[in-house]
Amino acid sequence: MHPALSIIVFTTASGAGYGLLGWIGLLAPIGALPLDREFGVVSLLLALGSITFGLLSSTLHLGHPERAWRAISQWRSSWLSREGICALATYVLAVLFAALWLLQWTGRLWTACGLLATVGSIATVISTAMIYRSLKPIRQWCNPWVVANYLLLAAMTGALWLAAVLSVFGMLDPGVMALAAAFVLTAGAAKLAYWRSIDALSGGPTLASAIGLPSRRPLRPLDPPHTEENYLLREMGYRIARRHAALLRRIALAGAFLAPLVLLVLAWLLRSSIASVALTCGAALIATAGVLVERWLFFAEATHTVALYYRGGATSAAS
Repeated sequence: MHPALSIIVFTTASGAGYGLLGWIGLLAPIGALPLDREFGVVSLLLALGSITFGLLSSTLHLGHPERAWRAISQWRSSWLSREGICALATYVLAVLFAALWLLQWTGRLWTACGLLATVGSIATVISTAMIYRSLKPIRQWCNPWVVANYLLLAAMTGALWLAAVLSVFGMLDPGVMALAAAFVLTAGAAKLAYWRSIDALSGGPTLASAIGLPSRRPLRPLDPPHTEENYLLREMGYRIARRHAALLRRIALAGAFLAPLVLLVLAWLLRSSIASVALTCGAALIATAGVLVERWLFFAEATHTVALYYRGGATSAAS
């Protein structure tokens, strides 16, 4: 599939925002985070800002952004509609949670808003993942690891940004650092499992299997349907060379998982306020950049089976 920049930014920014919001909404009400007013406002503004930036960037991919609100009406059958409803509900809960924290009304209503915002964040990320997971013609997306990857990457980036904000306020907790490190390792393992899964079926459907013929010999169309590229080939038949995909996978692994883990360990060993701020903020920024590369690959490596009609051969990456 064509890796549209607006969707890559949307899934990365909103994922980090919902991850951060989810951790704050869960940990603050149970006393695992400081209830300092400034910390609450800054951390929630960062979460809501990331979510808003991501949602706004997603509208750039629409032909008529002014009609986006109509998608919500299809919630019975569309994961996109469910994502929109979950996003709106979570946004309202998050704003109320932030307002009550600002006023220091940290009672039952505040606790309920925080926990419900966490539930809403999880539901929104799952809905986003299911938009792709539900598309059976794209084997790289119709994969059981897709939802797990979206959730774990959101939790990982959210935990890293939470550690960064805590370090800025001089409140960095070893438990939050351990939480971030654990999700870096878990998300990295899940990403490797996803890549192994799609590589195990690298051949994919072929022109022979599509028309029910034996696949002992490769088949090719006698004449192509079109003499030049068209919309379907540009959007759904995008191909990336295997050698480029392998290189980008290594970059994504190093940026999203390895480098942040090393920086977290260094921050823990040094325990200097200035060093902790630089290392934890660096870990969050590098991880976010690494996830951008991972998101690009998620789209670039996916090929719609419609490409068989136009190109023939297996719907896999170009060699």
